[in-house]
Amino acid sequence: MNAPRRSASAIPARRPPRGFTLVELIATLVLFGLMAATLTIFFRPAFEAWMSTRSRTALAAEADQAMRRVMRDVQQSVPNSLRTPSSSCIELVPASAGGRFRMAVDTVNPGSAAADPATSTSSFDVLSPLSSLPAVGDWVVVDNQNPGDVYSGANRSAVTGVSSPAAALGRHRLAINALQFPLGYDGGRFNIVPNAQQAVFYVCNGASATLDGNGSATGVLYRLKNYGFNAAAPASCPSTVGADVLATGLRSCRFVFTANQGATQQSGFLQVQLEFTRSNETASLVFGAHVVNMP
Repeated sequence: MNAPRRSASAIPARRPPRGFTLVELIATLVLFGLMAATLTIFFRPAFEAWMSTRSRTALAAEADQAMRRVMRDVQQSVPNSLRTPSSSCIELVPASAGGRFRMAVDTVNPGSAAADPATSTSSFDVLSPLSSLPAVGDWVVVDNQNPGDVYSGANRSAVTGVSSPAAALGRHRLAINALQFPLGYDGGRFNIVPNAQQAVFYVCNGASATLDGNGSATGVLYRLKNYGFNAAAPASCPSTVGADVLATGLRSCRFVFTANQGATQQSGFLQVQLEFTRSNETASLVFGAHVVNMP
């Protein structure tokens, strides 16, 4: 049996999908514009403040790292080795280790090697532990009373061998090119200067309050090494060709060295002033380090 047929008038008509009217679209755009303006007004200053804090923190960290490098070299330098031809640079001779040497022959245990000031010394026993063993070619420095001595080589000799003596005689035995140890020196101490580094210059180059287009200072703090030992005291800061870049954005720099600080005059004092500016953010450091004058 056939199903009854529905008339066309009984089928409901489908409505076309309804879209946005022009008024609704304009209202939506206005609402989004207000939201964007609100975000710009309230969140942009917070974002800029966060970026400024981030820049200052990075700048302060770099300045602190540069300060620590200078401090470490100064505090480990050979006594009386600092020379300051200008307030923009300083020269010194950092040591990698130091200790005490045998000053007299062991009368109980045979085979000792002592440094006898009455004659040239070519080997000696080291009586104290060394923080790091020297390599052949490194330098032994003894009794540096005057800055010029270590630079001229008057009290400096190259290591030619490192060995271990009998336990009763010392920790190590160093062979060196024959050197007349200073007469009358009874301190019994020596320093080791790495040949791969030798003397070191810290140089501030181009420091100025004038900033570039990015709001950064154009000065650079350099660390110059492995240029040898200059017997003559420098009259000016050296060229920085081949030097390591320690920090950039240097705005001002000043080294002030007092060779004899205090009543006993057994130590000097170095004051360093560094100011860095980058992206209109500035970090300033003023620090000091005592320098031992007693070799």
